Amino acid sequence: MEDKIILLVEDNPDNVALTIRAFRKNNLSNKIIVAKDGVEALDYLFGTGMYAGRDVKEMPVVIRLDLKLPKIDGMEVLKSVRQNEFTRLLPVVILTSSKEENDKLNGYKLGANSYVRKPVDFNQFVKAIKHLGLYWLVWNEPPPQGK
Repeated sequence: MEDKIILLVEDNPDNVALTIRAFRKNNLSNKIIVAKDGVEALDYLFGTGMYAGRDVKEMPVVIRLDLKLPKIDGMEVLKSVRQNEFTRLLPVVILTSSKEENDKLNGYKLGANSYVRKPVDFNQFVKAIKHLGLYWLVWNEPPPQGK
């Protein structure tokens, strides 16, 4: 069985470490590609910049997207993903600390599949990652890639 890739778009190294730790703690051993800003995320998805030459047919099964990112923010990343015919159907889960109703509304308007507020408590964070992982990596059936 092929390894399902998760694109984790997160600029906070502590949140990256917590997410990876939560995945491992819940026996979710998927390959995690970390993009530290919006430019890195788009470079990975479209095979440009530091990811030039990457086989863009190999797409993540889900993008876990933070909103507050350097260079290009999460909303712009989402907009770019939805505007490209090869990435427009990729599942995008916004996982953010933002409590702004406007962020939630804009995220859904731009085509986010889910909007989840990051739990502050580590045990709740681990539980949230477990449920998100099970849903998006095990139960959900994504659309065929490149369709």
